[in-house]
Amino acid sequence: MTNKPAHQSLIAQKADLRRIVLARRDQFAANVGHAAAAAQAVAARIISESANPNLPLHKLSSAGVVAGYWPIRNELDPRPLLKLLAARGLGLALPVITPSGMVFRRWRQEQKLVSAGFGTFGPDADQPVVDPDVLLVPLAGFDRRGNRLGYGQGNYDIAIARLTAAQKRPMTIGLAFDVQEIDSLPTEPHDQALDVIITPMQSISYHQPDA
Repeated sequence: MTNKPAHQSLIAQKADLRRIVLARRDQFAANVGHAAAAAQAVAARIISESANPNLPLHKLSSAGVVAGYWPIRNELDPRPLLKLLAARGLGLALPVITPSGMVFRRWRQEQKLVSAGFGTFGPDADQPVVDPDVLLVPLAGFDRRGNRLGYGQGNYDIAIARLTAAQKRPMTIGLAFDVQEIDSLPTEPHDQALDVIITPMQSISYHQPDA
């Protein structure tokens, strides 16, 4: 049985942390030059580490489909990375919120996007739904245990849990600015920890996914 007062307190703690860390992110991203440089640095770091067979990101080099996201609300922009991955022949997908939850639809960069829920954009319903091998995850905050603070909707947690239950769990890579790091995040049972978090300044690996 859930302890309702404790659960409500946990939700309030997350909400307070979310306000703090999003204010940090907004302040950093207000400098467009800093935000653009950070996106390029993250892309370069991931491409470099994916070439090293001794690092977790090496799995990216053999991925069939990588699901990115269309950035909103000053999120770190994954599009420079997605462009590099597409040039290397990897398939791309973007998330879309449907009545049954978040799914990932195939995407080519020349395709026109439509509203995909939660203020973001994604491929239209004519594009096939795929299960990605690698999932790039936006976030509000993170800690050094791999915990992710999202926006409170649980869309990514539910999608990752669904894929895990179907034995199709993707490698999960959180993308963030360094200012989004938090000392320690409170967690709930449904929260899905990430495998790796990449910022302009650091690569933090929590789990070594199967090759």
